[in-house]
Amino acid sequence: MAARRFFVGGNWKMNGDKLKINSILEFLNAGEMNPDTDVVVAPPSLYVAHVKDGLKSNVKVALQNCHSLTSGAYTGEVSAEMAADLGCDWIILGHSERRHKFGESNEFIGEKVAHVLSSTKLGVIACIGELLEEREADKTMEVISTQMKSIAANVSDWSRMVIAYEPVWAIGTGKVATPEQAQQVHSEIRKWLIENVNPNVSETTRILYGGSVSAGNCAELAKKPDVDGFLVGGASLKPDFVKIVNARM
Repeated sequence: MAARRFFVGGNWKMNGDKLKINSILEFLNAGEMNPDTDVVVAPPSLYVAHVKDGLKSNVKVALQNCHSLTSGAYTGEVSAEMAADLGCDWIILGHSERRHKFGESNEFIGEKVAHVLSSTKLGVIACIGELLEEREADKTMEVISTQMKSIAANVSDWSRMVIAYEPVWAIGTGKVATPEQAQQVHSEIRKWLIENVNPNVSETTRILYGGSVSAGNCAELAKKPDVDGFLVGGASLKPDFVKIVNARM
C-alpha cells in the first residue's frame, strides 16, 4: 500500500482584507514547499476568486463552508457549485465553529457531504472533534463515532474525503493535543473506519490534526504514523505556515 500523501490546509476563517491577503499570497508564492505535500488554503468566500487568481498552481483553494443545495432563496449562503465555478478544489464541512456557534447538526453536515460529492468534483475536508467537557468525561470516541456515522453514511467516493480531527478545546486556545494524544485518537478513527466502512478506506483515507498547530510543534506531530497532515487556523495567516507545510521535510 502506497503511503498516504501529506496534506496541510489553512483555514483563514473570517480574517483578512485585500492588503493582508496579498501579503499572505506573497509568502505562499515565495515559499519553498515540499512537493510531496498537498497544500490548500480556505479564504473567506468573498476573496476566493482573488486568492485563486493570485496563487501559484501548487496551492489549491477551498471554500470554508457551503449549503446543502445548489441554489435557492437562502440569503447569505453559497453553494458547492459556486465554489467549483470559481475553480476551488475543496470544501471544509463540519468545522466545530459551524457546529457549536451556528448550530449545524450532524445530519445537516451529512447532507452537505452527500451534495458536494454527488453534484461536483470537489473534495471534502470533514471536521470532527470533541468539547473539553466531553474529553474530561471520557466521551471522545463516543462523540467522534456519532459525527463519523453522519459523514460516512453520505460518502459516495472516499477518494475525495479527508478527515480532520480537531479537539475543540485546542482550537485557538494555545492548547494542543500531545503527539501521543493525537495519535491515539487518529488510530481510533482508523479502527472505526475498518469496522464501519472497510479496511481499504481506513488505510487510504488521510486524517489531519487541527488545534493550535504551530511551526514549533508540527514536526513532532507529523512523526506519528496516523497523522497525515494538519488543518491550521491562525498560523495559516503567517509565514510560519510554510514551515508547517514542510513538517515532513
